Amino acid sequence: MAVPKKKTSKAKGRSRRASAWTLGRSARSACDRCGAVKRPHRICGNCGWYAGRQAVDVD
Repeated sequence: MAVPKKKTSKAKGRSRRASAWTLGRSARSACDRCGAVKRPHRICGNCGWYAGRQAVDVD
């Protein structure tokens, strides 16, 4: 088994572990009614529609 020649610093080990914590981009979709970008399965913040019906009144 390979043995390291020098001690690995705490910063090096922690940065190696931290590389797995990165967040991916959240999913995006377009509103069917107004075409605004929104998250999937959410009410559109621009027009207030969801699943083919008016869910909330947006001024």
